[in-house]
Parts: sequence; structure tokens; C-alpha cells
Amino acid sequence: MDLSQYIAAIPDFPEKGVIFRDISPLMADGAAYQYATNQIVAYARDKNVEMIVGPEARGFIVGCPVAVELGVGFAPIRKKGKLPRETEEVSYALEYGTNVLQIHKDAIQPGQRVLIVDDLLATGGTIAATIELVERLGGIVVGTAFLIELLDLKGREKIKEYEIFHLLEY
Repeated sequence: MDLSQYIAAIPDFPEKGVIFRDISPLMADGAAYQYATNQIVAYARDKNVEMIVGPEARGFIVGCPVAVELGVGFAPIRKKGKLPRETEEVSYALEYGTNVLQIHKDAIQPGQRVLIVDDLLATGGTIAATIELVERLGGIVVGTAFLIELLDLKGREKIKEYEIFHLLEY
């Protein structure tokens, strides 16, 4: 299946010069969404994944169906102040500024095998911060999986010591 036909390109969003890759058309098509999910599941199967972790908010959209299909749990990475229990946090740089991400301190067990899933790999800041949180809790990052990798933004360089799987690249 050619998933590129389900990705909308929105020029000058959220700021001039940026082309936003919108996955909404992919999610709106059941067959395309299922196909994309199944491709990530197939990648994850031989890694003995015990937990899926996804950053807010599109990481939830992509990661949760993967977790369900694998029969494992899902741990959300949220922006500061969104999680109700004790958290671990890390500050990181975005394409457009800085932010803080948090995870519940009990979300990952020491030695647990974790796959990080998100909609896209851009500059790598969010994913590098997510990896740091997982590892602080003692998790083992066995790979990262994305619908899209934006090659020009060189996010791969920030997480080069981790395996990277993507379905599309721009």
C-alpha cells in the first residue's frame, strides 16, 4: 500500500517555510491506518517488546494500536503538568522553542524492553528526550518506529545509537 497518498502536505504551518505532514487522512482511512499499524507491529515482533511508549499527542494515536496488537502496555509521555502521579521529567529543544516532557515514575520497570513510537521523526528532540526518560527509569530502548521521517531535519543524528524504523520519508 502506498501510504504517501494518505499524508497531506500543509505549506507554511505552523510557521512560514515549514511543510507540515498531516497524518489525519491516514487515520481517517481504516485500511491505511490498519496497514501502517501492522507494519510497525511486524517490525516490533522480533524485538520482544514489553511496553510501547509514545509522546503526546500523535505518539498516542500511532502507539496505542501497536500496543493493543502486540498485547503489551502503553506508557504516555506528556507535557509538564498533565500527569497526576509522581513523575520523571526532562527539558528538551523543539523545532520552535523548548519544552518539558514527563512520564510517571512507575510507567517503566527496570529491564523492561521498550519500543518508542511516534508519528514522525523531525529534529529528534522529542524522541531523544523520550529515550532519556525511558532509560532513567531503567527501561531498555529496543527501537524507535515512525510513520514518517523528515530527512532534511536530521533527527536521526540525535538518536543514531538506536534502531530507527519508518514507513515514509520526506
